[in-house]
Amino acid sequence: MMAGNYDLQHLIDNNARWAARVVKNDPGFFRRLVAQQAPEYLWIGCADSRVPANEVVDLAPGELFVHRNVANVVNHSDVNCQSVIQFAVDVLKIKHIMVVGHYGCSGVRAALTCQRVNGVADHWLGHVRDVACRHQPLIDLEPDEAHRFSLLCELNVLEQALNVCSSLTVQDAWARGQPLTVHGWIYGLGDGLVRHLDVAVSGPADLGQLRERAVRGISEARRTHTNRPD
Repeated sequence: MMAGNYDLQHLIDNNARWAARVVKNDPGFFRRLVAQQAPEYLWIGCADSRVPANEVVDLAPGELFVHRNVANVVNHSDVNCQSVIQFAVDVLKIKHIMVVGHYGCSGVRAALTCQRVNGVADHWLGHVRDVACRHQPLIDLEPDEAHRFSLLCELNVLEQALNVCSSLTVQDAWARGQPLTVHGWIYGLGDGLVRHLDVAVSGPADLGQLRERAVRGISEARRTHTNRPD
């Protein structure tokens, strides 16, 4: 075996210590984990390494189904994301889908400032640029770039949550009466807190004027929240 294969031995050593520590604290942990995966929640979040999904909501492995990509985008042509949604809803029968963005998202910043990253990520972030274009008049009202940046992080969550709601999998689930709610959340790197963005959709009836209501709620929260921008 080539020497280079041992470059990450420290991570394997970390894993061994972690597994031993888990068993010491909870001898039945891995036996329970093997038995069954039965989460009630699907987290669709950003791939940013600073946002560990399970830890943020204090759930153990097996309690949260997770899909992550750059800037928490939900695109109808992305078979990866759509297959995760379909598996979570149709097979695991999850009850809640949380689209979770975060302040300080590098992908959202690149989309806002039209910064090129010179690769396929430029194409991917076009979905976030579309969000910025849709809400450009509102974004332009913000006093500076930092505020515009944090607002776009919030608006991106709203639009991606709406994309989840319009997916065929979710529409079909609602049509057959399966309990399923789509939420829009945002996470603060600076305080570790999740904030609900007034997006909670449990069926087609909840979609009427949702974008307008949510935008009003986001705007009102930004006027009253003392920590903006995050």
